[in-house]
This record gives sequence, C-alpha cells and structure tokens, in this order.
Amino acid sequence: MRVLVIEDNEDLRLAIGGTLRGAGFAVDAVGDLPQADEALTVNSYDCAVFDRLLPSGDALTYVRRNRPTVPVLFLTALDSVNDRIAGLELGDDYLVKPFAMDELTARVRSLCRRVTASLPPVLRCGDLVIDVGRREVRRAAALLTLTRKEFDVLELLVLRQGETVSRAALAEYAWDEFVAPSSNVVAGVIKQLRKKLREPDMITNVRGDGYFIHPA
Repeated sequence: MRVLVIEDNEDLRLAIGGTLRGAGFAVDAVGDLPQADEALTVNSYDCAVFDRLLPSGDALTYVRRNRPTVPVLFLTALDSVNDRIAGLELGDDYLVKPFAMDELTARVRSLCRRVTASLPPVLRCGDLVIDVGRREVRRAAALLTLTRKEFDVLELLVLRQGETVSRAALAEYAWDEFVAPSSNVVAGVIKQLRKKLREPDMITNVRGDGYFIHPA
C-alpha cells in the first residue's frame, strides 16, 4: 500500500514517514501543495495524509478544488466543530494534532483497506449513471460536480437502490470506523445531493430509518 504524506514541518514529516514505513507502507513525503499535486498526477496512492495549513494554502481548499480520487486524511491543529465538519465533508478522516503515531497508522490502514475493486465499473439508476473508476456522475448525460462525501453517499444509495439505507450505514460507508459523524452531517450531505441531482427528486427520506433512491 502506497501513501502520500504532505507536511511542511520537516521533523514531523520524517517521523510520520518513518512510522508508516515501519508499519509496512510505501511512503512518499512532500512539504507543500505543488509537490503534492505533482505526486498525485504522476503516481497512484491508496491514501493521502494532508497537513491542513501549508505554505501555499489550506489543503482543504486544494481538496475541494481538485477532488483527488485517493482517500484523504487531514492532520491539523484546528479542532473547532466547524473545522472538523468541513474536514469530514471533504475528506475521509480528520486527526487533530498532537496525535499518537499508532492511531495515525491505524487510520491510514483503515482508509487503505477500502474495497473498491469489487464494485461494478458503472452503476445506473434511471437516468443517473455513476462511473466508479473515474468517480464521475451524470444525470440525463449532464456531468455533476460532487464532493467526495456526496459521491460516496450516492454510490451506496445506488448500490442498494430500492432499499432503505440507514444513516448509520451511510456514515460507515462514506466515512470510516474511526469517525462517527452526527446525523446532521449525513442529512446535510443528502440535502446537497438533492440540489445537485435536480428535479425530479430521486431520494426519499424514510423518517426514523434512513433514505432510499429510486429511478425518477
């Protein structure tokens, strides 16, 4: 498993790289966003670990703009509720500094284990088409721009189309075992999805149970 680490503090970058290599990961470590952008363009990774505040800007903004397909873990000293929610909506995990190296290793391993190879290459629900490999979504042939969380939630709904999918199942699928987002976070992602999918509405809220998607 190959991991990209983006951390501008050299001592911490070396410590993280050494710890992850000792745990059996292949690690590329860089100090800023332009280097990260080049590495992500050239190489294939199973996980990317981003320090939030870097010399060239906030990694959150970079992830929002570029939507990397690799699972993202944010490292940061920013620990407000709003910072955590923003990080979890755009990334896959969020770890506040200072942190234990063993916990970081466990979180990285969890993200790398996500199983995507077994998914069908294309998912369909009515006029909605999801290209799993490209992480592209089209409705009525129009390309939609989704965040990583929106894509993951939609992917599970379509995989289980016609069934009611619980909020807990959506949280487990779209985040990971270390993260327990509130029901409001899940509901917020659903709300944004509905806006982006446009009318007619495909997602139904089953009060107290969860959500299901159906062909419009």
